[in-house]
Amino acid sequence: MMDRPQGARRVLRLLSCIRFDEVLVLQGAPLLGAVFAMGHFTYQSAAMLLLLMAGNAFLVAHIFMLNDWSGVHQDLRDPTRAAGVFINRGIRRNEIGALLLILLALSLMTLSQLNAATLAIALSIAVAGALYSIPHVYLKGIPLANTLLHVASGLLHFLLGYSVFRSPDMNGLQIGLFFATIFSAGHLTQEVRDCEADLSNGIQTNAVKFGKKRSFIASFVLFTLADALLVLLALRGTVPQVLAMFVALIYPLHFYWMLQAMREGLTFESVRSLQARYRALYAGLGVVMIVSVLLAQKWIYLLPRS
Repeated sequence: MMDRPQGARRVLRLLSCIRFDEVLVLQGAPLLGAVFAMGHFTYQSAAMLLLLMAGNAFLVAHIFMLNDWSGVHQDLRDPTRAAGVFINRGIRRNEIGALLLILLALSLMTLSQLNAATLAIALSIAVAGALYSIPHVYLKGIPLANTLLHVASGLLHFLLGYSVFRSPDMNGLQIGLFFATIFSAGHLTQEVRDCEADLSNGIQTNAVKFGKKRSFIASFVLFTLADALLVLLALRGTVPQVLAMFVALIYPLHFYWMLQAMREGLTFESVRSLQARYRALYAGLGVVMIVSVLLAQKWIYLLPRS
């Protein structure tokens, strides 16, 4: 039997396999969904937000773990990922399988404390993750179908937070469509980044099927459509109007960086650099969203009014 220090080190090594950076990135859409739907901020809503963020963190970690568990053999053949594959770090595949099931159980138990709609959406996201990753279904390797799955998943991630405080309605669907389009555009960019590895592993992503340049242009078209949708929603008053001005500021930067990546040949390094840059831009947009909604709804206080 392992002694306690050795067992603790084993657990920490297992937990280190979680893609915490990716989990953090995917906290944005549910958080913003909750902010748009919440109304007044109270101690009760703060507690509900904490449950939402914890449940979503467990859920997203489960999805990434499932992806890593299912694609371990392909990752071992990818020189950009092989060193970080859990098997090469002394972790067995059955341990990862146990961890991803525990993460799913923790997520569903946490989100079940909120309401039935939130739990149902969480289950839908888990099913989408399974359809994307598990063998014999593996929508990751079916062009166009994988993009449609990401559109649906992006919308569900936003509605996960929105449903905590309000039943999904037309406003929620319209704003959620922005996040859905961004999510699918980002995934197309990732397919371009990983094209060589996917080609060598026989995975038919959009970039493999249609070519890196076409997929890259398609990803930027989707980013453009998402930005245009947000501007339209701002002009209609569905979201704060300041968001239209912020989009006008960041779009030229994104366009310039996109052209730069194309000039550099859409190499792994150039696309990864682009990803880091546009993620920073959209993180800034997320902050502006939160602040502008707080100011517009005037709910920056903790205690209910008497």
